[in-house]
Amino acid sequence: MKLATYFSRCFIILVLVACLTIADQEVDDEREFSYDEDSEIGPAHWGEIRPEWRNCSTGRMQSPIDLLNHRVEIVSYLGRLKRAYKPSNATLINRGHDIMLRWQDAGHIQINGTIFQLRQCHWHSPSEHTINGRRFNMEIHLVHQSNDNRTAVIGIMYQIGRPDSFLSMMKPNFEAVAEKRNVEIDVGIIDPKLIKFGSRKYYRYIGSLTTPPCSPNVIWTIVRKVRTVSREQVELIRDAVHDESEANARPLQPIRDRKVELYRPRDPEN
Repeated sequence: MKLATYFSRCFIILVLVACLTIADQEVDDEREFSYDEDSEIGPAHWGEIRPEWRNCSTGRMQSPIDLLNHRVEIVSYLGRLKRAYKPSNATLINRGHDIMLRWQDAGHIQINGTIFQLRQCHWHSPSEHTINGRRFNMEIHLVHQSNDNRTAVIGIMYQIGRPDSFLSMMKPNFEAVAEKRNVEIDVGIIDPKLIKFGSRKYYRYIGSLTTPPCSPNVIWTIVRKVRTVSREQVELIRDAVHDESEANARPLQPIRDRKVELYRPRDPEN
C-alpha cells in the first residue's frame, strides 16, 4: 500500500471516529430546538430536525422517565456510588436553554469497574424525571464519560425550600452569563464535591440523553433524596438563559420493559 493512501485512510477513520464522538454529545448551541410543545422544533419534532437526531423520535430507551414505585426493584448488589471528585478549573456557558458548568479535570465516578470522568453539569427546571408522577422544581445533571465514549449521568432533584449552598456560591457567575448566549467565562477552580447528594440511595436504569441527539445507552443514576432550592435560585437560572421559555424539561418518555432498580444499603444509614 502506498504511504499516501495509508495516511489518507487513517485520516478518514479519524474523521469518522470524531464524528461519532460528536454525535453522541449533547448539543451545545440549543437554538436549533425548543422545549415549547407547540413549536415546529419542539420535543415531538426533535427527531425530524437532523438525521443524526432520529433517536429522539425512534429510540425505545429514552429519558426522562417516571420512577414508579411499583416498577422499581429494590436491590443492594449495585453498591455505593463510588465518587472521586476533585477541585478543577471550570468555565460557565449559557447554551441558550440551560446553563452549563464545564470542568477540565474534576475526577470521576466508577460504575461496574468502569471509570467515567466528570465533564460538566447543567440544570433543568422543572425536573425532568418524576417520582410516582410527581415533578419537582429543578434537576441537576452531572454528565460523565468513559474512555470508550460511554456516558453516565447523575441526576439530583430539588423542591422549593431552603437555598442550595452550591447555587448560592455560583450566583455571581450565573449573573455574569445572563443573556450572554454561547459566551463561555472562566469561573476559576470549582469543587464538584460541593454539589451535595444527601443520600446513598439511588435509582439506576438505562436511558438516553434528554436533549438532541438523544443518544441511547446512557447509564442513569438518580439520587433518591430530593434536596431543596429556593424559589429565587430557580428563577435566577431561568432568567439567566432568558429564552422566553417557562421550562427546559423534556416530556416523560415511555418506560416500556426497562428494568428500574433502587439501590438501598443493607445498613440502616441513609
